Amino acid sequence: MTRALISVSNKTGIVEFTKGLVQSGIEIISTGGTKNILDKAGIPTLSIDEVTDFPEMMDGRVKTLHPKIHGGLLARRDLRSHLDAMAEHDIQPIDFVCVNLYPFKETITKPEVTEEEAIENIDIGGPSMLRSAAKNFSSVTVVVDPKDYALVLAEIKNNHATSLATRKRLAAKVFRHTAAYDALIAEYFTRSVAEANPEKLNLTYDLKQTLRYGENSHQTAAFYQNALPVSYSIASAQQLHGKELSYNNIKDADAAIRIIREFTAPTVVALKHMNPCGIGSGATILEAYQFAYEADPTSIFGGIIVANREIDLATAEELHKLFLEIIIAPSFSKEAFDVLSSKKNLRLMTLDFSKQESEQSEVVAVLGGLLVQDQDIIEEIPEEWEVATKRQPTASELKALAFAWKAVKHVKSNAIVVANEQQTVGIGAGQMNRVGSVKLALEAAKGRMDGAVLASDAYFPMDDSVEYAAQHGIKAIVQPGGSIRDKDSIAMADQYGIAMVFTGVRHFRH
Repeated sequence: MTRALISVSNKTGIVEFTKGLVQSGIEIISTGGTKNILDKAGIPTLSIDEVTDFPEMMDGRVKTLHPKIHGGLLARRDLRSHLDAMAEHDIQPIDFVCVNLYPFKETITKPEVTEEEAIENIDIGGPSMLRSAAKNFSSVTVVVDPKDYALVLAEIKNNHATSLATRKRLAAKVFRHTAAYDALIAEYFTRSVAEANPEKLNLTYDLKQTLRYGENSHQTAAFYQNALPVSYSIASAQQLHGKELSYNNIKDADAAIRIIREFTAPTVVALKHMNPCGIGSGATILEAYQFAYEADPTSIFGGIIVANREIDLATAEELHKLFLEIIIAPSFSKEAFDVLSSKKNLRLMTLDFSKQESEQSEVVAVLGGLLVQDQDIIEEIPEEWEVATKRQPTASELKALAFAWKAVKHVKSNAIVVANEQQTVGIGAGQMNRVGSVKLALEAAKGRMDGAVLASDAYFPMDDSVEYAAQHGIKAIVQPGGSIRDKDSIAMADQYGIAMVFTGVRHFRH
């Protein structure tokens, strides 16, 4: 008689699936809680110890690790020597395996979980059975995902067996599943021993969305979410309205929420092509939006808006006047949602701003490898910055410098931001020389220089940028310092009466 071994932690659909197997003449071996459920459903089952003639022991740690189980899974049906070995040792073949694993992921994500709990939810027998069955896919059908139950039952009903192509596809899914399971265990223990740069990097992600295309229409793409979901992320944001996110939407939205977390006052960030085009802070979210819009009313068209306060009706009415791709906020008032959702394609998303995990590393793909680094989330205290020039910044200038410094760290290098206390007024991004970015930022800020200061993401290699800024009305500059030619920049600032502040921290963003 053909046999199936069934042992699942996810019981979804298992009774119906098992009934289908039994109706096709398949004998069922089962364990523990799964057997109890099947027995209650009136489905005849054999226990593991009935098959192995060996008792379950050590609180269930040892039950399926036995030759009568793994011999039945691994034996090649096309080799006489394997068949003879089964006959000699009274091993019957097992042709179907339905197993999913102890809930390790669910366990380690519980608040206050102990190491002992985590360890007891590391499945040993389950992965072993899955891998044995998957290795022998030429003869064994292995199912790890309840979504595949219907396919397997349909093939058995129609053909009295599953096809080789199906068995191979299911085996591939099994190896992905066990690899991801082991990757989570490896990550858990690597973190617990504070291993900074392990010799093997094991990453696992779950498919969240197949995208229409990638950065360009001829590129295929997909969106994957961390297997241990990060609360403050676009992957965890809730989309309330609008069409599906695109590849470029996701990258831009990610850049936008990285920027907004720098600010605690009501703030709005307008973003286009991975760079902020306007950042505004105000007493209300409406005022913040007005400052962000006025920062660059041209570039905001077709961009992304993220706000760190609820979008109210007044703000929604202003936003409704523009063509925007996405609006992200902690929430939308009912009236605001009604106004904005009248635009069919506008994506409205909510994100929990209260859960901002601070210890995430970030991974960037390069040809043939990955780069891994800590996120640029260092805490900086403006009061501790060094004033390198004769003139000290005023209190108002210091506030503007702090605002500009928060903004410039999220602009592509070489990066220059001109800003006042409440808004960016000029941004120079991604130029191959720093003075080029200075010129772009100051050109954009023309006519709005009252109270404006300048921030540079890295030091000035030459004093020409300082002189150009001074000649165009800048009275205070913030930069990391650290150049061998700092003295030249300081001297130029002193010549024009500029206050220059060194932070000691560089914020390149490539």
